Amino acid sequence: MSNDTIGAEHHRSHRAGWLRAAVLGANDGIVSIASLTIGVAAAGGTHGALTTAGFAGWVAGAMSMATGEYISVSSQRDIEHADVTLEREALARNQAGETRELAKIYEGRGVEPGVARLVAEQLMAHDDLGAHMRDELGITEITTAQPFQAAWTSALAFTAGAALPLVAMLIAARSYRIPAIAAVALLSLVGLGVAGARVGGASATRAAARVAFWSSLAMALTYVIGRLVGTSI
Repeated sequence: MSNDTIGAEHHRSHRAGWLRAAVLGANDGIVSIASLTIGVAAAGGTHGALTTAGFAGWVAGAMSMATGEYISVSSQRDIEHADVTLEREALARNQAGETRELAKIYEGRGVEPGVARLVAEQLMAHDDLGAHMRDELGITEITTAQPFQAAWTSALAFTAGAALPLVAMLIAARSYRIPAIAAVALLSLVGLGVAGARVGGASATRAAARVAFWSSLAMALTYVIGRLVGTSI
């Protein structure tokens, strides 16, 4: 084994963008469709009404996730582009001042003034805009907003997640439909929480407990609302 590989660290930050969108989409697909179908079933909806609500929610939810993620991440990207443009203009107007600003940033992180100035000058000579994007604005290749990636990842993940409670709804007997949907949703969500935590290097127990609590609350609330609506009409 070469010295270059000894102590090599396997970081996970590069996964943050797509992992966040995937986990959010799948989680939303499971919770949304499970809660929706439980609410309709609790209200006494027929099999046809339940199926229609489930599939309509599936399509609407996937499109909503894709659109919402695209708009949200696009807004973030627009802000990033505006900041980069301002920084490019500042560098064109006052290179020396921007070098001092960069040196002050390094000093604030504990680097000695002379060394900070030298580092700032060398980085500015190599890639002045890149240095300011990274160390002043906090924009890197890892954190750069990617709207299309977020949109399709969320839509596909929502579709995959929504399929699980839908399958449970379709194959379960009428009298067991609600507990079957809830059980499949909870097991799927716990599994998703554990998988997401492992990929991201976080605590699997904490992730599973968190997703189980909030998803159970969502399904319980829609069940109560379904019962109330079903008895009042």
